[in-house]
Amino acid sequence: MADRTAPRQHPEGADARALDEVVTYTSELIRIDTTNRGGGDCRERPAAEYCAERLADAGFDPVLLERTPGRANLVLRVPGTDPSAEGLLVHGHLDVVPADPAEWSVDPFSGEVREGVVWGRGAIDMKNMDAMILAVLRSWQRTGARPRRDVVVAFTADEEASAADGSEFLAEHHAGLFEGVTEGVGESGAFTFHDGAGNQLYPIAAGERGTGWLELTARGRAGHGSKVNRANAVSRLAAAVTRIGEHEWPVRLTPTVRAALAELAELYGVAVDVDAPDLDVDQLLGKLGPAAALVEPTVRNSSNPTMLNAGYKVNVIPGEARALIDGRFLPGAEDVFRATLDELTGPDVDWAFHHREKALQAPVDSPTFARMRAAVEEFAPEGRTLPYCMSGGTDAKQFSRLGITGYGFSPLRLPVGFDYQKLFHGVDERVPVDALHFGVRVLDRFLRTA
Repeated sequence: MADRTAPRQHPEGADARALDEVVTYTSELIRIDTTNRGGGDCRERPAAEYCAERLADAGFDPVLLERTPGRANLVLRVPGTDPSAEGLLVHGHLDVVPADPAEWSVDPFSGEVREGVVWGRGAIDMKNMDAMILAVLRSWQRTGARPRRDVVVAFTADEEASAADGSEFLAEHHAGLFEGVTEGVGESGAFTFHDGAGNQLYPIAAGERGTGWLELTARGRAGHGSKVNRANAVSRLAAAVTRIGEHEWPVRLTPTVRAALAELAELYGVAVDVDAPDLDVDQLLGKLGPAAALVEPTVRNSSNPTMLNAGYKVNVIPGEARALIDGRFLPGAEDVFRATLDELTGPDVDWAFHHREKALQAPVDSPTFARMRAAVEEFAPEGRTLPYCMSGGTDAKQFSRLGITGYGFSPLRLPVGFDYQKLFHGVDERVPVDALHFGVRVLDRFLRTA
């Protein structure tokens, strides 16, 4: 009997060299330190030049674009075989979050390949996807393969901060490079989620919660710390921060989340009508076991205090205190989010958006989503794909300004016990070589057929 779990090759699929190259490129990109601390000191240009050299070597003509010197982006268009077809964007960012070497078991910028695993910052988020794209495009040039649609590739700077030097800059000042593009795929989707019951789930992102990073400012009466002060700015801020952190946001189901709940309920044999007005979502989540983690962060808005700043001396009551809140809101829920924050902050604390990006919603019944499903299931026939909504955000938010509908699709087949989501911005970030091979095969299949 044939092994149904073995990846099946297509005659037109990625060649064997692509499987070697994706490992090399992931490792070498990790060695290029593109740490983005949010203060503007990141330099993505060496990584962009690395990608440009490998693309130019294969006969492509990539363009490097900068808003700020050293903060380079790369854009490339690959013509499709159907001139009438709408274009498809595939994008990955080149910057990474900081990594403290003292906390890691390996040098986070070594790109070490050991026992079938590539280690280092960016192995998951998201130099692996950048390497997959490079390997697929170079394979196309060797084999003569072409996509049906125009494929526009974008390697971006500054995704881990404001995107001002990256996708925002491209969308605002180089929109012509994306002419005719209507859909795009980027990070965080089509990875293996093991549910503990023997099922392998592959969630494909069809939505993102909106970003609402908030700055709270409390003002009061400055004075000596030994005196009674009913207008203490720190006390006012602390009370508002506590109310925000403890607030129970109501359930709000988007079409993507509702579709995910329906598919998970069917998989686990839970008889439920997800469209029922009296649906108890929390009760349903309790019946889904570990798989509930794919949905639970996106059934509500959220607001988490993250930073506090007040005072300069222990016996001095400051006249002002500040805090930052990581807020996220679902599609269609920004007005409710704003109104709720007005109530929670109260009359003594002002708030404003420190950074804001709109929520995204993509259709799960589109031909593109169906082709993503088909590409994954071709090489993981034992798996089950389903839609999900990301709790955070990606460059898709910026590209949506150009009318590009965004999906999360950076495929990886992962072994049991490998916690993909925990490794985002985590210690000892790593990716199995086999996962990279799977990603190249699936990405190649999807991009050629989408």
